[in-house]
Amino acid sequence: MSRELDVVVYGATGFVGELTAQYLADHAPAGTRIGLGGRSETKLAAVRRRLGDKARDWTLIVADSDSPASLDAMCARTQVVCTTVGPYLRYGENLVIAAATSGTDYVDLTGEVPFVRYSVDKADELATASGARIVHSCGFDSVPSDLGAYLLYRAITEHGAGEMTDTTMVVTSLRGGISGGTLDSIRVISEQAKDSETRRLLLNPQALSGGSGDTPRVGINSEPSDMSPVDAKKVDPSLRGTLAPFFMSSYNTRVVRRSNFLLDGAYGDGFRYQETMSVGGVRGLSAVLAGVVTVGTGAFLGAMSFAPTRKILDLVLPKPGTGPSEKTRETGNFVTQTFTTTTSGRRYRSQMRAHGDPGYKATAVMLGESALALALDRDRLPARAGVLTPAVAMGDVLIDRLQTAGFVVEAHELK
Repeated sequence: MSRELDVVVYGATGFVGELTAQYLADHAPAGTRIGLGGRSETKLAAVRRRLGDKARDWTLIVADSDSPASLDAMCARTQVVCTTVGPYLRYGENLVIAAATSGTDYVDLTGEVPFVRYSVDKADELATASGARIVHSCGFDSVPSDLGAYLLYRAITEHGAGEMTDTTMVVTSLRGGISGGTLDSIRVISEQAKDSETRRLLLNPQALSGGSGDTPRVGINSEPSDMSPVDAKKVDPSLRGTLAPFFMSSYNTRVVRRSNFLLDGAYGDGFRYQETMSVGGVRGLSAVLAGVVTVGTGAFLGAMSFAPTRKILDLVLPKPGTGPSEKTRETGNFVTQTFTTTTSGRRYRSQMRAHGDPGYKATAVMLGESALALALDRDRLPARAGVLTPAVAMGDVLIDRLQTAGFVVEAHELK
């Protein structure tokens, strides 16, 4: 593609946007053509100065989410648009259409089921026709989840070990903060959930499977519950205690299932997927803690959907545009392990591990490397277009990039 730029970071004046731009300034190969996009040229110029000498010649592009013409013009100038402007239900619809129409690859950080469903319904056919790769959820939501399952599939296929059956991701370590932007997305989803059709979509475990205008109608019990504690031994004999539900399970599981749909069910006819988090291996204590997490998560989401309690929480929760301190970002970490048993009875585990706050420092790496993969490794990517997932759009290329960036990304058979 003969475009002026390789990557535009849209939303560069925001908290995560500037972190992503800084990662690209520090790690993008020499000669990578990068632009910064946002509503204010003055603020963009201030960000560019803070990024240092490597960014001094980066292009500044003024574009507004409420101005489709400005988004069209921005997309026409770049191979990839990398957007951190959320909540995406509020600010993302025009951009995803602009990218799909212009044949521009797109990556974001959304964790919003209705937005991705909108993207599939409105942008998938446009992107397929133009050759654009629209890749949602390229941060902590949902790269560890999506690549974790893909790694298992790849290893099992290489070994001729059958197909995947019950598969569970376990978050074994998680240390970091939460930003106002993430909480703002929760607010938007809570408001949307008051609509009965949106509520049905959120409860549908296959909400993101299917093509344009084709949301599969399946029972809520067709997949494991997103909000129930799990006996760890049922996940794998090596585990102990009770596992709590992971608070982003209701989104990440839909992304993984979309990958399986896009790969024509390659993970297996009996593939069922859930996500959990470790709260310790002591049986009685972990059961109590898992119960507390379950009740607490439900109570928090309920409070965010009820206007009077949300107003009280808003007084103490981080505001949009804010995030954890540099110390928190530097000292954070995450470890995810995904377990499966194959149709031949063999057990496998994949793992992803990285230093840095998962939602910020590590997410900046995942998003930045996703953008670079689409821009610079086009000849190595799968020949696909449309509304995709990280695993389906980038797969082995993204794995290689994350490993080079210092992530541990691996899969092996358990004995």
